Amino acid sequence: MMTSIEQAPSVTSAPKKPLYEASTQFRNWRFSPQQLFDLRTSLNVAAVAVIRNTLENEKPGSSSIVSFLNAEEEHLLVKLYITKITQLCSLFRFPEEVEATAITYLKRFYLKNTVMDWHPKNVMLTALFLATKTTNNPISLEAYTSHIPRTAPADVLDLEFLVAQSLGFEFAVWHSHRALWGMMLDVQNLPGSPQDTRPIYESALAHVRASRLTDAELIYTPSQIALAAFSIASPELASQWSLSKLSADSSSTLLSPDSLSGVTETIKSMITSGGHPPSVDAVREVDRRLKLCKNPEKIVGSHAYLAKKAEEEKKAEEKRHKKASEANQAMKDGDPFGNQLEVRKAPVGLVDYDDDDDDD
Repeated sequence: MMTSIEQAPSVTSAPKKPLYEASTQFRNWRFSPQQLFDLRTSLNVAAVAVIRNTLENEKPGSSSIVSFLNAEEEHLLVKLYITKITQLCSLFRFPEEVEATAITYLKRFYLKNTVMDWHPKNVMLTALFLATKTTNNPISLEAYTSHIPRTAPADVLDLEFLVAQSLGFEFAVWHSHRALWGMMLDVQNLPGSPQDTRPIYESALAHVRASRLTDAELIYTPSQIALAAFSIASPELASQWSLSKLSADSSSTLLSPDSLSGVTETIKSMITSGGHPPSVDAVREVDRRLKLCKNPEKIVGSHAYLAKKAEEEKKAEEKRHKKASEANQAMKDGDPFGNQLEVRKAPVGLVDYDDDDDDD
């Protein structure tokens, strides 16, 4: 007869999920190219409709002469201000983590908002300042703004809550430059690897930085982007590394060899074709048109802005009056905290009374 031990089935522990898959980035900030297109298009269409309606309310027929931006032009402008983050990080000598995080914040912000409501210049400055805090590389607001021409502390602080809110208060970001560094450490243990991998690393890092000008991080994992950049810098070594990882870890999120190769080639194409700053002339034309189609309700001092502020103040005043009225009524009712409890009796039949206990 078989013993109970012999009868017990073998138990294989389930492979652990990578930490990345437990992140908010994995859950909330991954899209397909089509989803990104649809999201940006819907935001653009909605913004144009609102602005057109506002212009028509101010002056009927005025919107017909306005050349509104389309979603692609909005994205082009955001791309320019990604390069401005890089320039400012160089000025302040911020570490790689701050630059990468600020760029991610800027991209995510414009998946919830449009440039016709919020100009990327001000959002970019706020995103960068916020990134210095969330990555534990703080700088005083005064020191920050004093080095940026025509920028006051209010220009940054006024948008900080809006930016944080648009990010869903999800500040942690997984970056491909970290994944690349891990790959370089692994490469040193591969048989036949170069003694000096620094040139390969620097080249791959340049491609990782170029990827920030694309949508790669909104579609692919940090490790996939890092591998693509590594593959551009050294195809043979990158292939050797990926094969060693796939054979050693069957649960790797880098996919199977064939599908991994397809993903890597797609990302490489994105980096080489889109990982460069936009044309200055093209962006200058978009920015010129933006001045004419910006949401009037966001332009301080405009008629639409003042009207909206007045409406907001009216609603706030009505809310205050309502609260005051409720407080006064509560005082009259002898309940100064407005929290009077209603004593309710239990329905008959839900409570059993034991007569024997009463007799005791």
